[in-house]
Amino acid sequence: MPFLNQIKQRRTIYAIGKKVELTVDQIEEIIKEAVRHSPSAFNSQTSRVVTLYGESHAQFWNIVRETLKKMVPEAAFESTNTKIKSFEAGFGTALFFEDQDTVKSLQEQFALYAEHFPIWSEHSTGIAQFSVWNALAEQKIGASLQHYNPIIDQEVAKTFNIPASWKLRGQLVFGSIEASAGEKTFIDDAIRFKKFD
Repeated sequence: MPFLNQIKQRRTIYAIGKKVELTVDQIEEIIKEAVRHSPSAFNSQTSRVVTLYGESHAQFWNIVRETLKKMVPEAAFESTNTKIKSFEAGFGTALFFEDQDTVKSLQEQFALYAEHFPIWSEHSTGIAQFSVWNALAEQKIGASLQHYNPIIDQEVAKTFNIPASWKLRGQLVFGSIEASAGEKTFIDDAIRFKKFD
């Protein structure tokens, strides 16, 4: 599939389920290959991924639920819980982290660029997330990218034995596509692009 067509089919899919045709091992290989071949500054490979299936997937979304329950007013919690249930209905979740020890090491090695490495690390995770999202979409697996960090970081680290140097940056929840995404709209090209000859 031509690359531009491939990225056009990647959409935010909220209505997901567990009827995925691929095995966990096949999905794992797709995620690993997508991250492995995603570029990073100085080939630093700062991205780390933890994938959750079955009970671990449900446990993660329960952490999100219980964390938000302490923060969201009771009157508004029902809609929050409904949203979390829609994520829990999925097949799995990929947690994207950036290894801060690697970032600090690069800052020490290349002092001239030290202030930029945290920014470049954010670029790396964005590229890795985009790569995985597209690779899953190519296999007709729907996904949406969530950001419940940093409020869940401590509990997630404790529950899943995450190294202290790993910083949570996003959560890609995925599963079978139970309803298509709506129409995507675009702002005017004149606002986004400039060209000079």
